[in-house]
Amino acid sequence: MERLRQDDPVRIGDFVVLARLDADGSRGVPERRYLARSADGGRTVLVCLPPAGGDPARWATEAQQAVRLVQPGFWPVAQVGGSPAFPWYSSPYRPVLPLPAVLAAYGGPLPEALVRTVGGTLAEALASAHVLGVVHGGVCPAGVLLTACGPLLGCFGATRATAVAGDAPVPATVLETGCLAPELAAGGPADRAGDVYALGAVLAYAATGQTVPERQEIPVGLREIVTACRSRDPEGRPEPARVLAELLPGAAYGALTASVEPVSLPGRVVEALSRQSAEVLAAALPSPER
Repeated sequence: MERLRQDDPVRIGDFVVLARLDADGSRGVPERRYLARSADGGRTVLVCLPPAGGDPARWATEAQQAVRLVQPGFWPVAQVGGSPAFPWYSSPYRPVLPLPAVLAAYGGPLPEALVRTVGGTLAEALASAHVLGVVHGGVCPAGVLLTACGPLLGCFGATRATAVAGDAPVPATVLETGCLAPELAAGGPADRAGDVYALGAVLAYAATGQTVPERQEIPVGLREIVTACRSRDPEGRPEPARVLAELLPGAAYGALTASVEPVSLPGRVVEALSRQSAEVLAAALPSPER
C-alpha cells in the first residue's frame, strides 16, 4: 500500500480512502486508484477516479461501458457513481499489484515462464473481447493487475468497436508508455490491431523493463512474437489467439482466464501481495480531517 498525499481524497462516494494503489512517480497509470473501505467497515474495495487532467465525462462513459465487460480476464467494475465532475467506480478488493509494481517487487524483468503466463492470459482475454466486437483501447503495463490467480486487464479504456469507428480519442495513458500503435498515433481509431500492438509492448515491458526495447534486449524465446505484435503494419500483427498459442503451446482456450487456481509466482511477488493484504486488513479508517 502507498501512503496518501495531502491532495488525495478522504472519501469517494460511500467509501473512506485507506491508501493509494500506485506509488509516487508511477508513469502511464490509467486512472487514480485507491484502496478504500465502506464507512461501516464491512466492504473493502479498489475505487478509481479519472486521471488528473483527464476528461471526466469521457472517463465516466468508458467506466459505464466497462460495467458490461464481464467476461473472465478483465478486472470487474461493480459500481459506478459520483457526478459528471467527479465520477468514480469501485471493484471488490483482492490483493493486486499493477505490473510495474510486480517488477519492482521482483527486482527487475520477470522470468520468461511468468511472462508467457501473463501474456497468454492477457491474449486470451483480448481474444474473448474481440469476438464480442469490443476493443479495449487502453492496454498498458499499469493497466495489467496481477493477482495470485494471474493477471487481469483493467477495464479503463475499453470501448465497443462500433463506438470507435469514428474519431474517438485514444486514452492518454498509452501515449506515455510506448503502447500506441503507429496508425493510432497518426489519428486512426482504436481497433483490435492496436490492442495487439499494446500487448506486445506489455510483453516487452514484462521481459525487459521497457515497452520499447531494442530487439536484441528481448529474450530469444519471446523475440519473434513480441516483434510480430509490434509490427508497424497492422495487417502483419497476429490475432490474440495466435499470440496465446505461441506463448503457451497446447494451452486450452478459455482455461487461463477462467482459472481460480493460484499461478506460480516468484516468492518476492507473493510476499508483496501478502504484505498488501495484511496491511489492508490491519488498516484503521482514517479520520475525515487531515
